[in-house]
Amino acid sequence: MKRFAIVGYPLGHTLSPPIHKRLFQLSGVEAEYDVLQTPPAEFHALWPHLRELDGFNVTIPYKVEIIPFCARLDETAQRYRSVNVVDCKNGGTGYNTDCTGFLRSLKGERLAGEVLIAGAGGVGRMFAIEAVRQGASVTLAVRQSGMERAMALAEEIRRSIPGAAVQVKALDGLAGESTVYQWLINATPAGMYPQVDDIPLDPAVLPRCKTVFDAIYNPAQTKLMRLAQQAGCQTIGGMAMLVWQAAQAHRHWYGATFRKEDIAALIGEMEAIMEEKS
Repeated sequence: MKRFAIVGYPLGHTLSPPIHKRLFQLSGVEAEYDVLQTPPAEFHALWPHLRELDGFNVTIPYKVEIIPFCARLDETAQRYRSVNVVDCKNGGTGYNTDCTGFLRSLKGERLAGEVLIAGAGGVGRMFAIEAVRQGASVTLAVRQSGMERAMALAEEIRRSIPGAAVQVKALDGLAGESTVYQWLINATPAGMYPQVDDIPLDPAVLPRCKTVFDAIYNPAQTKLMRLAQQAGCQTIGGMAMLVWQAAQAHRHWYGATFRKEDIAALIGEMEAIMEEKS
């Protein structure tokens, strides 16, 4: 029997076990999937155990720290300097499937025009790079405490992608401007369970946004999404990204493919679980 796991800290509310169990069922693969909640002080001591697995998922706070574990990185992991999936064959190959999950969740919609990204951390970096790669003009909006990191990210993108249009603004100043955004992407933890009443920015910005993507999946519908719908925006939650990135992991682990309708059903199942818990 194949053995897989997720490693991270904390993992009290992870949905990875039911998602991956269902994906194994759809593939007809017999496998175990463990939750390895590992405090930072114990992370490196876990590596010998990880090498005995067939593969594993990596989540906060180890997506960068796991890189030295891997004998090689595929182009996605190199591009985003972040690993969330490891295939343990041949010394370990690190992948970033968050991007694939994100793009699949958009259902073919391009990241075009003006794209506003709240947050410039790990997942925000991926969103920003991918939006620029698709030709969008990106605005990174952050609190003052994150301004230095956002400016460094913007400069990095300009250096690595010729002609990149990326700027940095303060989150608290957005309500006073007039820019219309094709996309608003929440890459902050604002609104995540249990802080479900938080939103990343002033709701006055929402009427100037066409589509709002919230990377948060717990709850399935965040306060930001509810307010965005009231403002006339289309909304996409983070559950689709979570499920699609998991499906891509199975492709790397053992070549699995899935029907779109099966993944859509799984997304619905997981959203229902979140609604029951809320």
